[in-house]
Amino acid sequence: MLVDLPTYFVTVRGQAGSGFSDVAPAIKWQISPVPGVFGLSITAGVALPTGASVIAGPGVQPYLQFPWSRELCGGWGISGMLTSFFIPADQTDKFSQQVTFAIEKKISDRADVFVEYVGDYPAYSGARQMFNTGGAYHVTPTQQIDFHFAVGLNRNTPAWIFGIGYSFRLDGSFASMATR
Repeated sequence: MLVDLPTYFVTVRGQAGSGFSDVAPAIKWQISPVPGVFGLSITAGVALPTGASVIAGPGVQPYLQFPWSRELCGGWGISGMLTSFFIPADQTDKFSQQVTFAIEKKISDRADVFVEYVGDYPAYSGARQMFNTGGAYHVTPTQQIDFHFAVGLNRNTPAWIFGIGYSFRLDGSFASMATR
């Protein structure tokens, strides 16, 4: 189980809105039998309308996601994801696809960097494409601090995006409850 917590977006220049994204609980199933070499999983979730609609969009938004990764030699890796978003309350685009492809490099036991292509393809409006790069520092095996910088590749995408974040996992939380 996982929960995407709200992210705060602020517009520095221009007419775009500011505010929080939605909370999105989900269930993830690891499909691949060889974790650490090739990873494939499926995630099914739903964004609940808890954020600013100008940021998160209207109503409940289910999604289905297929993340994958492949370790290469020398600390290099590739990964990507295909996500299908369903937006029943949107009058124009009730369906959207997102694809990502990243090249990653582990630079120490606790740090890594990446470059990534992100493409959003709504059913009836223009595609949004960007080039994203950043890195992460793993404070512990279950906590990380990260940053990224993206540039838009077409007029439908913001000219640039900067983000910082903190992520954590609660490994084994449900396993300990099951043994009680």
